[in-house]
Amino acid sequence: MTELVDLSVPVETGMPVYPGDPEVSIGPALTVARDGVNVLAVHMGSQSGTHVDAPFHFGDALPTLDELPLERFTGPAAVVDARGLAPRSPIPAAAFAGVGEGVIVLVATGWSAHWGAGAYEGHPHLSQEAAELLVERGVRTVGIDALSVDPTPAHDFPAHRVLCGAHAVIAENLTGLGRLLDAQRAGRAIEVSLFPIRLAGADGAPVRAVARIG
Repeated sequence: MTELVDLSVPVETGMPVYPGDPEVSIGPALTVARDGVNVLAVHMGSQSGTHVDAPFHFGDALPTLDELPLERFTGPAAVVDARGLAPRSPIPAAAFAGVGEGVIVLVATGWSAHWGAGAYEGHPHLSQEAAELLVERGVRTVGIDALSVDPTPAHDFPAHRVLCGAHAVIAENLTGLGRLLDAQRAGRAIEVSLFPIRLAGADGAPVRAVARIG
């Protein structure tokens, strides 16, 4: 039986954002009582909530979100178990030894359990060597259940620069990856969709990330 799993965090006023990014504010612009319809006013940054980064996020000459092929945002997934690491630990390249070309790699750190708490910023992150290995293996879409693939805050963003330099897509602030690890261990096929809002010329955009477990 096919199962759909929502991998997205809810978008709401005051939700966590990367330090320095625009705060999220959502409230009624129009109401049925006053205007005959309900319409929300939404203020948020392109990197809010569960979102994808386009390569343009780290280089003006790199592809923007709408210049990427749709295939980058959907496909079979391989989930890497990186749970149990200490706060701010780098995830080594060895964790990705079994990953091959043609998959979307989802990194399960377990840090989504801290969503909304101060501990969320202390997440594990990809080492530069891990990012380089993924690029060498032909992986062009990487997601993580944490605020960033680099430390928060970061100074040089090595994992972002390696992945974006290879025209890869990065998905951040995923949730629910533990359910996918269980399914993967049971031998069930997993496909994931990370389709973003179609923002012209954008560095990234929020997504409704969904996994289909076969």
